[in-house]
Amino acid sequence: MANFFTPSDPLNQIIAKTFPEKKIEKTEHILTGWTNIVIEVTTNDGAYFFRFPRNPFWSKMIVKDAAVCNFVDGKTSFYTPQMKLYYDEKNRPFSVHQKIEGYTLGDRIYHLSHTALTVAAYDVAKFIKELSGIDLSKAPEKVKYPLSDFLHELDYEHYKKHIDDDHKFIKETEMQNLVHGDLNLGNILLDENDKVIGVIDFCFAGTGNPNMDVARIVSRPAPEEFEKAFLSYFNNEEEIERMKTAWKNIDNGYAEHIRTNFPEINLNQL
Repeated sequence: MANFFTPSDPLNQIIAKTFPEKKIEKTEHILTGWTNIVIEVTTNDGAYFFRFPRNPFWSKMIVKDAAVCNFVDGKTSFYTPQMKLYYDEKNRPFSVHQKIEGYTLGDRIYHLSHTALTVAAYDVAKFIKELSGIDLSKAPEKVKYPLSDFLHELDYEHYKKHIDDDHKFIKETEMQNLVHGDLNLGNILLDENDKVIGVIDFCFAGTGNPNMDVARIVSRPAPEEFEKAFLSYFNNEEEIERMKTAWKNIDNGYAEHIRTNFPEINLNQL
């Protein structure tokens, strides 16, 4: 029996069963969800995001996502989702978290003033340092899943051509700090005043080198003044540049998988 979801599943029925006490006013599929079928659900009690894994790999990882979110909650200066994990009648995991109103940094970054860009760069750097400084001595084992192991499994589950040189480098430079693992501009939230207020989507999270999060930010296009201000808070430029190349290779490999298997997904975020 499959432990993942497809668009042909009765997702609206699953949502209704999950929220029997709420009045569901609207559901909207978010077409940029690479790893999960993402549905925004508006109710009489606010808006929520449901995430339904697209394959067995992501079913396993959504359990980790929930564990990391709930461990990190309240341990940084920024909002992170309070994630609830559910299982449907076929024992397939899916997650739910309340929506925080705002915009993604990816949506706003080319519209920000110089001051707003430099403040955002400071705040993102602050988040990375706070996250990597969290004490993991009492963390659940799922939280301490190495990022290098995750990326290796992601590669061998989804890519046709393996990026073994990248895996070797990531493993050799690995540390035991907590990292987000997918800290791209689309996972950073701004309020109506363009202030960074939160970070979402911890599906890639685990232990690793904080410079992997630094490199992830600059591995996709961003204004030069943002990148310059952001990188000024970190050392080891050569290591970050090598990790940036690794992230681009990872993105390209997974994008090829998405284009082949899920043509309905919007890849404009690349």
